[in-house]
Amino acid sequence: MKGREIHCLAIGLSLLVLAASPLAAQSRDGPAAARGDDGRLELTPAGLFELAERARAAGDLATAEVAYRALAANPDLELRTEARFRLGMMLADQLGKPREAAVEFRRILDEKPDAARVRLELARMQALTGNLGAATRELRAAQAGGLPPEVEKLVRFYANALSAEKPLGASIEVAAAPDSNINRATRSDTLSTVIGDFTLNDDAKSSSGLGLALRGQAYWRTRIDGRTWLLLRAAGRANLYREGRFNDTQVSLQVGPEYRLGPDRLTLSGGIAQRWYGGRDYSLTYGISGNWQHPLGSRTQLRVDAAINHTENRPNPLQSGEDYALSVGIDRAFSSRTGGGLQLSAGRTAARDPGFSDVTLGGNAYLFREMGRTTLVGSLGYSRLEADARLLLYPRRRVDDRFTANLGATFRGLTIGTLAPFARIGVEHNRSTVGIYHFTRVAGELGLSAAF
Repeated sequence: MKGREIHCLAIGLSLLVLAASPLAAQSRDGPAAARGDDGRLELTPAGLFELAERARAAGDLATAEVAYRALAANPDLELRTEARFRLGMMLADQLGKPREAAVEFRRILDEKPDAARVRLELARMQALTGNLGAATRELRAAQAGGLPPEVEKLVRFYANALSAEKPLGASIEVAAAPDSNINRATRSDTLSTVIGDFTLNDDAKSSSGLGLALRGQAYWRTRIDGRTWLLLRAAGRANLYREGRFNDTQVSLQVGPEYRLGPDRLTLSGGIAQRWYGGRDYSLTYGISGNWQHPLGSRTQLRVDAAINHTENRPNPLQSGEDYALSVGIDRAFSSRTGGGLQLSAGRTAARDPGFSDVTLGGNAYLFREMGRTTLVGSLGYSRLEADARLLLYPRRRVDDRFTANLGATFRGLTIGTLAPFARIGVEHNRSTVGIYHFTRVAGELGLSAAF
């Protein structure tokens, strides 16, 4: 879908859902001006609304914006809601600033999360800026909050249509990243083996530090035919520390077709990834993957991911081999402010040495909640790994139980333009029958993210 088609689609969504809410539109009753304590004539809220509307009609959008922003600071909730809504509509449709408009609609929803019309307009802004995934989530949230039947049908239509993605996009994250266990290593001073206990040097034990976390991704797509696109994706991540021996960097590239099958979406791709650790070549991975997304009603989506990869491990060729992965997940909007999901996964590593071959089964659940101008996301995860055989050096076959807990927050009240501040903290504990794999880790991030 071309950019103009996305624009028309988004405008159509706005025009066709006016029945969803009575917001916007009528003038406030009351006198236009009043005398202040010093005798000067001051504009009342009704007067400011009248001034803003006249200025907008005359094409003086700068004056209208100043008036609306003044009204948006009014202590009366209904007054500032209407002012922000009119300002957002003007920013979007007359000034061509959908990102700034999205900020105003989000501020309304922070105080009135059940304002369905506003949430639909926010979805429209997300569509205009190419954030189609976010637009779809907002539509699911609007449906969870309840819509008139005639509007619900239109929303379902546009939710399906929004699967046509923006041709080009990117996102980045930059964060300070304190970590109690950078190398996910044991704290023990010794390691039990079949020939006795070994004393571990400092490089083999856990190390803490403050790093810089960088993540970015970009994509490009072009239409092949009526329901098929060619999708190219590039991604990179890096965790950088003062001690370069712990630096962990990876870049990847994927390319393949994306199919629209009614309301479903199927993506197939071939890819390659290169990883460096401590500035040295660590691994090269290449293979194929697939992703299928299927809506289960208006508020729920099913996701299935599968991949087959071959990994060349440079430091230890015995760990080289094939990796197979399969996961099934469900995402659901519980209400206009709350949602969550569950994912089950299975993996198989077939390495050259059976001691490094294993099967992993796991699950992860997440929940998000909008609280005022902050979005909280929490998750819990568990996985169990069982190796095929015992490595000759260790007395027992490797069996791991891994537990994770994460909590993150995005602070929209502190947004700078399109930059969104975020904070995250996570705890990871891996209980293993092989001492060198037994570790506990606490890590955090404080940074900024942006989408383009």
